[in-house]
Amino acid sequence: MARELVILKLGGSVITDKSKPFAASVETIGRLSEEIAHANFKPMAIVHGGGSFGHSVAAEHRISKGYEGSGQLMGFAKTRQAMMQLNKLVTDSLISHGIAAVSLQPSAFIITANGRIVDLNTNIIEKLLGKDLVPVLYGDAVMDEKMGFTILSGDQIAARLAIALNASRIVLAVDVDGVYTADPKLDSSAKLIGEMRLRELRELVKELGENRKVADVTGQMLGKIEETVSALENGVSIAVVNGLKPGRLLQALKNRRFIGTIIRP
Repeated sequence: MARELVILKLGGSVITDKSKPFAASVETIGRLSEEIAHANFKPMAIVHGGGSFGHSVAAEHRISKGYEGSGQLMGFAKTRQAMMQLNKLVTDSLISHGIAAVSLQPSAFIITANGRIVDLNTNIIEKLLGKDLVPVLYGDAVMDEKMGFTILSGDQIAARLAIALNASRIVLAVDVDGVYTADPKLDSSAKLIGEMRLRELRELVKELGENRKVADVTGQMLGKIEETVSALENGVSIAVVNGLKPGRLLQALKNRRFIGTIIRP
């Protein structure tokens, strides 16, 4: 795949209201779809998170912990169904804005072992990209060789796709302005980092890890930036931008100056 490929990750906290189960942020999804359409960037693959759709069901049934008994089976099925519902909302919006978006079910071609991807078949993705179609993937409940099943985050999918497809950039649309020196939601003295290198990111990950205060089913900002390390090691640049602020995703996709964080290898 050509180096100009961009992997766009839409955070679950951006496209849903995580304080309410099954609450899609329809207006935000529409605005993001419009910005993606205006960017007119190809080739591009999109991955989105689960937000209040997948996470609430997965947490209730402990899907991320792996198979513990038959009582979880309906929970696994409901988690998959919830993610398909959110994916349809996103894909419908993209199509309505003139984007040739094609939904792909990650659990149909990705297998993990202890939560990490060990089998990723990119053949169909490459063929879609080759025809200027836009694959739309999402965090999913997947089969796991060691745990039986688990939750696979959209962040891990985005990073692995970037490596497998030799992408040039990953654009992470999140619910804060970028990467900070600390969690801005917990620390008022946190400062936005405009640009950093992989070495600096490693140091920040270590520092944040030692002071971790919050977590959800797939991890919050710490988990997101941890997942980017492997992509950075393979020459992929990362742009972190606030998807809740109008116009910022468009600027990031067009590779213009934007408020956010750029992480270079």
